[in-house]
Amino acid sequence: MNFYLGIDFGTSGARAIAIDRQRNIIDTQQASFGNIPAHQLAQAWQDTLFELITQIPVKVRKNIHAIAINGTSSTVLLCNAAGKPITEPLLYNDSRGQEVLRQVKAIAPNNHVVISATSSLAKLIWWSKQAYFKQAHYFLHQADWLAYLLHGKLGISDYHNALKLGYDVDSLCYPQWLQDLPFSCFYPQVLTPGAYVGMLTETNRRLNLPSCMVRIGTTDSIAAFLASGASQPGEAVTSLGSTLVLKLLSRTKVTAAEFGIYSHKLGKLWLTGGASNTGGAVLRHFFSNQELVQLSAQIDPNLASPLEYYPLIEPGDRFPINDSNLLPQLEPRPQEPVAFLHGLLESMSRIEEAGYQKLQSLGADQLTRVYTAGGGAKTLPGRKFASDISKYRLKWHRIPKQLMVVPY
Repeated sequence: MNFYLGIDFGTSGARAIAIDRQRNIIDTQQASFGNIPAHQLAQAWQDTLFELITQIPVKVRKNIHAIAINGTSSTVLLCNAAGKPITEPLLYNDSRGQEVLRQVKAIAPNNHVVISATSSLAKLIWWSKQAYFKQAHYFLHQADWLAYLLHGKLGISDYHNALKLGYDVDSLCYPQWLQDLPFSCFYPQVLTPGAYVGMLTETNRRLNLPSCMVRIGTTDSIAAFLASGASQPGEAVTSLGSTLVLKLLSRTKVTAAEFGIYSHKLGKLWLTGGASNTGGAVLRHFFSNQELVQLSAQIDPNLASPLEYYPLIEPGDRFPINDSNLLPQLEPRPQEPVAFLHGLLESMSRIEEAGYQKLQSLGADQLTRVYTAGGGAKTLPGRKFASDISKYRLKWHRIPKQLMVVPY
């Protein structure tokens, strides 16, 4: 019997799930990174990867036929010739690329996804100006580097992760304007998500995975979309983790850098969407896990909150407002914590609504069904967070009446 292992790396933790050919769940494991200093983060990812695998029962591991890893989009590493990070990773929401954004705009075509302070390309250009850049040989995404630890081949990525580096998913190549940059030799080779990369290295045979191949992965939000089972234009997935990510399946490719909107290639269709910095991390900042569970149970979602927030921990958002200087709006703050949480949740739902409305206004297919993934919100059980937001979504008044909401 063959089993298949998927490993999901998010912002605050990682999960592994083993399934059989019929997609029955055989085993699951999860781990948290905790509050890891930035310079220790790559090592924490590596330790977590092998910890998750070794926690899976040996009898299951011996029958795992293939592994694939997804990682957070635009979380990147700069590595030397031996594949060792030469500096701390830059996370998905790291906006130091703001310093070079004028240069990015001068290089890239108008309205391109890389024209963002948090894009992979902006981070690479920022790195290129640092003294330690001369040690670099590879620019890798989180999923690329973690998969390399298993198959041992440096410099391989997928076209989902490579989108924010500037990879052309229409022509399946790096465009000439990107090839002309002086550090183009650092770009990873790009394969189709799911493509075979190689077998486990000899040093990894200790993991008791005797006949396991490694396949190229994808980003975390696309993995969430695929896991939902959504397959028809108009179906969407909202991923509620540390951030809020929207993906709407569309026959039309939608790109609008000014709103933080981009489209991934998914077969013959397009997965269009964006990511907001609001989400579980904001809730985690104000409430403990126990408080979130207890307080949310006291909220009546049928009653409107008078509070209108833009819930952020620090300035800056990416979608549906793409403004690195956007200030958090968290006032007035009521004395009652239930009322404050009510206002936060309802405001997050309004941001989700605004995001889907913006996608449709720019030509994406009409929204027909929303699935909600919430496993990344570690301090509030993911299903509870998804359920809370779904209740507010039912109050949207500018979407089709037949819209279905499916938390999972």
